[in-house]
Amino acid sequence: MFKLFIGNKNYSSWSLRPWILMRQLGIAFEEVLVPFGEGAFDAFSPTGKVPCLIDGTSVIWDSLAIAEYLAEQNPAVWPADREARAWARSAAAEMHSGFPALREVCTMNCGIRVQLKERSSALDRDIARVASLWSDGLSRFGGPWLAGPAFSAVDAFFAPVAFRFQTYGIALDDRCAGYGQRLLELPHMKAWYAAALAEPYRDLPHEEEALRAGLIVQDLRHRGK
Repeated sequence: MFKLFIGNKNYSSWSLRPWILMRQLGIAFEEVLVPFGEGAFDAFSPTGKVPCLIDGTSVIWDSLAIAEYLAEQNPAVWPADREARAWARSAAAEMHSGFPALREVCTMNCGIRVQLKERSSALDRDIARVASLWSDGLSRFGGPWLAGPAFSAVDAFFAPVAFRFQTYGIALDDRCAGYGQRLLELPHMKAWYAAALAEPYRDLPHEEEALRAGLIVQDLRHRGK
């Protein structure tokens, strides 16, 4: 069985990608959660980062590499249609390597709600680009998921963005907001979110990122340590 090493569910957007993909596609795996600041990621990951997938003697690090590895045995990871598959791979790769302002300002912290101090032009551009991608995919392939009727890796790569937008109160047009809500309402996304709220861990660097972004107006998490 696959073994998937992940970080805190409250913070780890990169971990969520393969986790939700495998859950949605029914790919069995053992979850191993190693909290930030409390474990040595380099004990299992060549880069000292999460996520990391172990398959027997094979070690696969980086969320995009994990998705492609899974696709070799599970064609449903990407859309069956060639055009949709090309678009989905392009959009997932853009999410993987782009959106620096969104990553820096709106870091993933599922259990809090933050009123942003300000929205820079760079952040607005990133938000607008996410909305453009979502709208393009939904229009081109008919929804309800970004590349057509079935959930695929491109949806998994944008799943953390739905949590980010929820945390920071980012408003979108009705079509994009509806897609974000569909992500949040997936049973496995709800399970991730509930586990994130229940985590007792607090990682100071991640907490400081949220404080730099704005005012924490609500903290829904279990009282941490």
